[in-house]
Amino acid sequence: MSTTDAAARQPGRRRGAARERLLAAASRRFYADGVSATGIDTITAEAGVAKMSLYNNFSSKADLVVAYLDARHEEWMDLYRRRLEDVRDGDGRGGVLAVFDAYTDHAAFAYENGFRGCGLLNAAAELPAGDEGRAVVRRHKEEVESLLAAHLEELLPERPREARAMAEHLAFLLEGAMARAGLEGAGTRLEHARTMAADLVDRL
Repeated sequence: MSTTDAAARQPGRRRGAARERLLAAASRRFYADGVSATGIDTITAEAGVAKMSLYNNFSSKADLVVAYLDARHEEWMDLYRRRLEDVRDGDGRGGVLAVFDAYTDHAAFAYENGFRGCGLLNAAAELPAGDEGRAVVRRHKEEVESLLAAHLEELLPERPREARAMAEHLAFLLEGAMARAGLEGAGTRLEHARTMAADLVDRL
């Protein structure tokens, strides 16, 4: 049986492959060119699929944008988990720095037009108030701050309020560094932010 024959007998597999190609193409174009500037025709052409294939996998462009944002969140979470593998259990300081390292790792990806900052915030800036995509971005940022808080609570088990306050402080530091790094097209500001975060944590 040829590969083509096998694929013909597995329509679910074909749809899954088309969805992956569409999402990969959308991820490249949305990050490089922006959400509003990227049309459906551009995405389907880059993915090498028919326009109908897009609507077989996503109900609308808005649905595709949400899928892109979800995928980018999971991509960052994978980087964070890998960094966390090198951190000992109970090492709150190492956990905090793993969050910063994951952002540095994301900035180091080989983006088509170079690093342009946080892809989630870039997309959110283009979406209207109340858009589902903005809710995805907000949940991501809240989860990052919650991760920081959890690691800090390991360091300050008897001072949970202080841990949460420091988590917010570090989240602001991280977001500011991402904004500057995106403008400058390099992860240097993130490296500086990591050094600042380590100093702040060491003072606790």
